[in-house]
Amino acid sequence: MPKPTKKVKLSTDILQKTPTGIKGLDEITGGGLPQGRPTLVCGGTGCGKTLLAMEFLVRGAIRFDEPGVFMSFEEKSEELTKNFASLGFDLDELATCKKIALDFVHIERSEIEETGEYDLEGLFVRLNYAIDSIGAKRIALDTIETLFSGFSNEVILRAELKRLFRFLKDKGITAIITGEQGERTLTRFGLEEYVADCVIFLNHKVEEQVATRRLRIVKYRGSAHGTNEYPFLIDESGFSVMPISSLGLDHPASSERVSTGVPRLDTMLGGKGYYRGSSILVTGTAGTGKSSLAAHFVAAACRRGERCLYFAFEESQNQIIRNMRSIGIDLEQWVNKGLLEFRNSRPTLYGLEMHLVTMHKAIEVLNPAIVVVDPISNLVAAASLTEVKSMLSRLIDYLKMKQITTFCTDLTSAADSLERTEVGNSSLVDTWLLLQVLEGSGERNRGLYILKSRGMKHSNQVREFCLSDNGIQLRDVYIGPGGVLTGAGRVAQEARERVEILERSQEIELKQRDIERKKAAIEAQITALRVGFEAEKEDLERAIAMEKLHQEILAEETRAMARTRQADELPSIKGNSAKPGKRGGK
Repeated sequence: MPKPTKKVKLSTDILQKTPTGIKGLDEITGGGLPQGRPTLVCGGTGCGKTLLAMEFLVRGAIRFDEPGVFMSFEEKSEELTKNFASLGFDLDELATCKKIALDFVHIERSEIEETGEYDLEGLFVRLNYAIDSIGAKRIALDTIETLFSGFSNEVILRAELKRLFRFLKDKGITAIITGEQGERTLTRFGLEEYVADCVIFLNHKVEEQVATRRLRIVKYRGSAHGTNEYPFLIDESGFSVMPISSLGLDHPASSERVSTGVPRLDTMLGGKGYYRGSSILVTGTAGTGKSSLAAHFVAAACRRGERCLYFAFEESQNQIIRNMRSIGIDLEQWVNKGLLEFRNSRPTLYGLEMHLVTMHKAIEVLNPAIVVVDPISNLVAAASLTEVKSMLSRLIDYLKMKQITTFCTDLTSAADSLERTEVGNSSLVDTWLLLQVLEGSGERNRGLYILKSRGMKHSNQVREFCLSDNGIQLRDVYIGPGGVLTGAGRVAQEARERVEILERSQEIELKQRDIERKKAAIEAQITALRVGFEAEKEDLERAIAMEKLHQEILAEETRAMARTRQADELPSIKGNSAKPGKRGGK
């Protein structure tokens, strides 16, 4: 008999995670930090380690009803309360409700006298009391490396720290330990060597006078996680991470169309305008009207009751509103109604990734139907072309996932080819409009044409593009012997065409009058002929009648004569040949 197969027991244990409640961080960690295990958060000074640790506790207490202990080795509890009040965290209120426990452990080498063997037993007792007093599920130790400055025997201290982390694991506490970055290591004293379940590295660097914050998960034992560097933002709402590098091409594609705000441009785009949720790029040199097209699109969306978010990197809100009034577009009314919101900033205000994080956050708050970025070429001042292209690709993918229609403008150089963009992102967009200057007859006029518009029939004509008191006007461009005619040349051509049309109309009217005269003459001749024919017809009919009467009289006389002679009745003159009469008698 065959030997029975040995059953292999498969482990069904899945690593449990504790959600941080921090926007974006739970997504890139696949659900949060390892439950009941320590997580090391390391980085340089000012990168946000303390904020991440505190927000982990506050979000846990408020959103998940998990009390937490914050043990600080650098800042006093009063200082922490004041610092985090600016972010809307009321630590005093949370402490009163026994949701948060704050504890400051003072470490000063000059105040410590080493006598024989020592350990961290006092710290364990203090920590255990804080945990039990509020039933804590989370804990943050900030910055635990301060212990190394208070005690000189690092061998004993390391052993005690390992015992501390084992103590936290045994208690089932999810912990965050913050540590300062070393010169060539993640932490100064190698904490990552034994706090290795999850290591998060925060980076705050300044390049070309522009500051950028990024987060990277160095390791996460027992769990899949994002491995890229992710930008994060620290503002009045706290800590937020944008996990935007891993978006795939699986966004929906709507068949709904939205108006461009310019009727003739709608006609050029299949008669209906752009696809909702698509990306539109308008390129051109300075002064060609890119922002004016954006304003028309925004105004049309606001009239439909849709919210719009306008990111401007060149002009202030008041300047844009004033400029658009000159072409008959009142954007201020939509701002007052809450349908339009401007976000104006210089590209060099902060790093490129920070711009992207800020844009994401504004989009999440407003949830607009339309987003305008004007112009994207200015972002080159904050980063390289490659980085800008990467950032825009992630932004466009993100907006497509949310079915938000994106309208971007891009300033091109007159020295370069017009059919290219400053940051090389034309392949990312669905519709590309090109505005250009058409020079001729001593004038500079504007022209517009559609380079591409995916998924729809569109015009291949070049249209003259004029800015008037009533907004954008698209006119046909005339082709003359010397090329395209615009401006005064087009006006002169239109005048010549009107003269030609008038002359041809007059010729047609003259020929029509000739036709009427000939028709009248022919009809007169026909009438005269008809009158003569009727007269002749009357004479002939009279003669025919007289002849018939004469024949009847003659016939009657013949019959009368035959009766007087008692002869057989002769046949009528009109009949056939006469038949012989019958002989009678007895």
